[in-house]
Amino acid sequence: MTTAVEKPRRPVPRRRDHGRPRELVVRYLLLLFVLGITVGPLVWQFLASLKSTSEDVFGADASLLPHHPTLRAYRQVFDQVPVATYIGNSVIVVALSVTSQLLFSTTAGYILSKPGWKGRKVVWVVLIASMMFPFESIMVSLFLSIRDLGLVDNLVGVWLPGFVGAINVLLMRGAFLAVPREIEDSAMLDGANEWQRFRHLYLPSAWGAMLVVTINTFISAWDDFLWPLIVLRSEDHMTLTLGLSRLQSSSFGYDQRVVMAGSVISVVPVLVLFVITQRWFYKGVSSGAVKL
Repeated sequence: MTTAVEKPRRPVPRRRDHGRPRELVVRYLLLLFVLGITVGPLVWQFLASLKSTSEDVFGADASLLPHHPTLRAYRQVFDQVPVATYIGNSVIVVALSVTSQLLFSTTAGYILSKPGWKGRKVVWVVLIASMMFPFESIMVSLFLSIRDLGLVDNLVGVWLPGFVGAINVLLMRGAFLAVPREIEDSAMLDGANEWQRFRHLYLPSAWGAMLVVTINTFISAWDDFLWPLIVLRSEDHMTLTLGLSRLQSSSFGYDQRVVMAGSVISVVPVLVLFVITQRWFYKGVSSGAVKL
């Protein structure tokens, strides 16, 4: 018998996706729009802070780029207010906040990731419910508690209400749930106790989520204005964000360029931290996604 020889099939030409370039154009236009909204005001503040006194910051005659750039506004900021003292106070609050958030969110998240103990669901519900109330709704009661503790005009009073956050606990819980149960069972068979499993197994697996907690806590503590405004009284205890707001008072001769320079100074540490850690930040967000 003779078998019929099949003819080689001609390659089917791929259909060109004419909509793909259009989608890319729309995507990049949206990205540029979002970039302009988020980064645009900061760039404008920086350029305005470099303008000389003969140039307008606002108004129809104001230009975007400074014609005679100068650092006079930045020198004036350091001359008018004790920026070094403000920075030192902010660093203390940030250090306390980051330390307490990492300590309590990791331990609480680890406990919540463990099944079988009574009250686990109740604690979970309480944490979720606590995120529904805005800070302004509990601000008065927090201040009364801080006053009764004698922590008014004290940096500890600024740090204490935010020593741990529910969102960070849930973030760490999600990161710990991603650790395979089989790995922990193997560690238990090898004789590892609870602390050893937490220290050598869970924490190294959740370093990305811990970095997210660190960055979020840093930004929140560094940029906080409302709570320090309520608690602090003396200039020696003011944080950077609160202290630089004094540049808008008439006692210093209100200068828009100086105010812009103070705003740029306050946001520079946050930008530097995020630029350095952005690669690990996005990995940590995905690894520490909250799991129900």
